[in-house]
Amino acid sequence: MPSDAPAPVLLSHRVPDLGALELLLAVARHGSLGRAARDVGITQPAASSRIRSMERQLGVALLDRSPRGSRLTDAGALVTDWARRIVEAAEAFDVGAQALRDRRDSRLRVAASMTIAEYLLPGWLIALRAARPDTAVSLLAGNSAAVAGRLLAGEADLGFVEGLFIPEGLDGTVIAHDRLVVVVAPSHAWAGRRTPLTPQELAATPLILRERGSGTRQVLDAALAVHGGLAQPLLELSSTTAVKGAAESGAGPCVLSELALGEELSSRRLVKIPVAGVRLRRQLRAVWPSGHRPAGPARDLLSLTGRSIPSGG
Repeated sequence: MPSDAPAPVLLSHRVPDLGALELLLAVARHGSLGRAARDVGITQPAASSRIRSMERQLGVALLDRSPRGSRLTDAGALVTDWARRIVEAAEAFDVGAQALRDRRDSRLRVAASMTIAEYLLPGWLIALRAARPDTAVSLLAGNSAAVAGRLLAGEADLGFVEGLFIPEGLDGTVIAHDRLVVVVAPSHAWAGRRTPLTPQELAATPLILRERGSGTRQVLDAALAVHGGLAQPLLELSSTTAVKGAAESGAGPCVLSELALGEELSSRRLVKIPVAGVRLRRQLRAVWPSGHRPAGPARDLLSLTGRSIPSGG
């Protein structure tokens, strides 16, 4: 049921803005509208217009104007006293806000999934260090589920994940694309194949895998779900380095980010096996808590990835 009470009048409609109050204080200091205009960096006509607008807003005359200068009226002197207190309070507010920004900018807590933490973030963090030498950066590496958890718990300011979607409670933007590839040791039977693997062969083979909750595992599970799903893993390991090491030892095939395999493939410690008929491409994302857009060093780090915050995110 609608209320009969009158709608409140917003204070901002009744109180002059800070710029007008600062101009009034400058007139009081200089006794001249022209010198006051120069002091605050505007033209005299603009200053005169602003004072008249303030007089209309307040409903009282603030200045007596004469060829010898501008003198405060009695009402103007009283308003000037009030204005001085408002401006001083605004200056204190600004100092406090700057202190909060300085505290925010003094540190950056980043949480990233393994592939991004090991193969992409180091270069971005070196560039951030050059731009913000006074910002202390901490990096927490884990799987994509752990990254989301840290952000939602307030333990990180910006996160990077590798999964199929943005975790619930977070906003984000795509920063890069990546591809998962199947690799084996040169001694493995697949290393001599002349034809690509089929999705059914890959799904039916026990693989060395990252743990559940990792972006790599999430993409692989989804890609092979329509082909019978993954076989019981040969091994489940919690780091990319451990998975590569197991595959190099000849234990079995593994599926990892192409970003993480450059050295092993170029030295032929591991051999890439083509797979036909299945999409193993994924998006890499920067993420942050919904409604809390990255600011300060978090925003700067995001810009170093080549992406900015989307206007609606």
